[in-house]
Amino acid sequence: MEWQEPAIILDIAGYGEGDALVTVLTPAGAWRGLAKGGAARRHAATWQPGNIIAARWVARLADQLGTLTGELVHPAAALAMHDRVSLAVLNAACAVAAGALPERESHPSCFAGLARLLAGIAIEGLALPALVGWELELLRELGFGLDLTRSAIAGDNDVLAYVSPRTGRAVSLSGAGAWADRLLRLPPFLLDGASPGLADCLDGLRLTGHFLARDAFGARHLPLPPARLRLYDLIADRVAES
Repeated sequence: MEWQEPAIILDIAGYGEGDALVTVLTPAGAWRGLAKGGAARRHAATWQPGNIIAARWVARLADQLGTLTGELVHPAAALAMHDRVSLAVLNAACAVAAGALPERESHPSCFAGLARLLAGIAIEGLALPALVGWELELLRELGFGLDLTRSAIAGDNDVLAYVSPRTGRAVSLSGAGAWADRLLRLPPFLLDGASPGLADCLDGLRLTGHFLARDAFGARHLPLPPARLRLYDLIADRVAES
């Protein structure tokens, strides 16, 4: 069996002497393969999480591990290295994709969204809200989509401002009432596409993080990846300092 696809490197671990066990995301799903020489210094620029490569996977049988080779297309890891938030976003996105997406199950929208995020990883102010939007898409693709189009309370046409942590449905300002402190804040940029501030992005991370932990990772009896938790803590610290 053999395939050739654009791929995003999600995870890499040393394997034997100089080789690497690599997980990549393609339009056809997440795949693992053995990159021979992938842990060698001369290949370090290519085999980094977040990089987009032209990948080739070959195995004698479909259920085997397979050998993976790749040519660098977009060095997202190197571009993100110069900014702490961008690097944290890259690591969080790759860890969430590696942990939440079932192996060899096609999710082309998740691949396309992650590729767009990584393509703009070095653009100031873009990566963080892009991650929140991509995580919403990931939840939808996995069957855990949130309803942010109308209030959970029938007949209520007030502005949407919260999300129920139980149902995943939006709740308006007037509908929240005394329950507001028990709801998740719905940042406006998820509704109107406006440029968000750090506090709005933090609300977005809290929102998607709740449902990722409960549904996407909870269904697999896994915790949220440490890289995703570190990103939240980093943004929370910056919001507290501002």
